[in-house]
Amino acid sequence: MFADGIPGAVVSFALVAGLVTITPGLDTALVLRSALTQGRAPAYATALGVCTGCLAWGIAAAVGVSAILTASTVAYTALRLMGAAYLIWLGLRWLIAAIRRSEPASATADGAASPGARGWAAWRQGFGVNVLNPKIGAFYVALLPQFIPPEVPAVLMGALLATVHSIEGILWFTLIIAGAHAMRAWLRRQSVQRGLNGITGATLIGFGVALALR
Repeated sequence: MFADGIPGAVVSFALVAGLVTITPGLDTALVLRSALTQGRAPAYATALGVCTGCLAWGIAAAVGVSAILTASTVAYTALRLMGAAYLIWLGLRWLIAAIRRSEPASATADGAASPGARGWAAWRQGFGVNVLNPKIGAFYVALLPQFIPPEVPAVLMGALLATVHSIEGILWFTLIIAGAHAMRAWLRRQSVQRGLNGITGATLIGFGVALALR
């Protein structure tokens, strides 16, 4: 039963998580913007940051940390407001950059930095947006227990399922990055870049305000 339970749980979770992955949202917008304005390498770094955040939340949910956040109004509210502030801060920087016809200050600095430094900055951004969103933790708390067989160590199974979700995310983001790269020649025009910065900035601010008001 132990061996039979794990494959079935993984397949069932993969189907549900896959549907969640392809649903348009903040993570998709962040990776798409990175792919269109900075290129494939920073976009993949952003995607890895997002998926690392998912993995962290999955493990946290398995060990009960996310459950504590969900049960504690004060802890949940504090993390929610931190996440909202971070999203609004990022959004304002990109919105201001669009108005000023420039890239955000960090993006300009990263352009002169080494590829490793640019990748690290993109990873931090993706990770920060994901790990500071308590809704991701609530999602894992609600979903993971349904797919953890009673005979299996919860932490190990939670990490496995979160890894499956992260792999699905990388595959989905790869499709997005490939499509964006195919259109990048046209999308590199300054007017289009400004529009992308403006749209992404407004989207992040919208998500941040919505998160703060929940």
